[in-house]
Amino acid sequence: MAKMVIMIFESPYGREKAYTALRFALTALTDGHEVTVILIQDGIFIGKKDQKPADYPNLMDYLQNAISEGLKVIACGVCCNARGMNLEDFIDGITIVGMHEIVQAVTESDKTLSF
Repeated sequence: MAKMVIMIFESPYGREKAYTALRFALTALTDGHEVTVILIQDGIFIGKKDQKPADYPNLMDYLQNAISEGLKVIACGVCCNARGMNLEDFIDGITIVGMHEIVQAVTESDKTLSF
């Protein structure tokens, strides 16, 4: 099976890219692949606690389910700082990392996809 990295740049609501990325990640995970999701730029908001979207599927819940299935999730520290997000703002299972760890995850993967 493959080792995959999925980079999500888009915010969780308004467009379907983040939702599609998480569906892809969960499907790959259940098919036996090793998957790491990198939340970068506005994608960091996918992991924010206490989301209650009125007209969209709750991506926080989707992400929590994927983490419980073994999904590894890392968030860009520079992106978090720029947007006022701290570790306490995230659901459990997300790690804030620097660019060196992001580069390492990408270089160690067999496949990298961006959404």
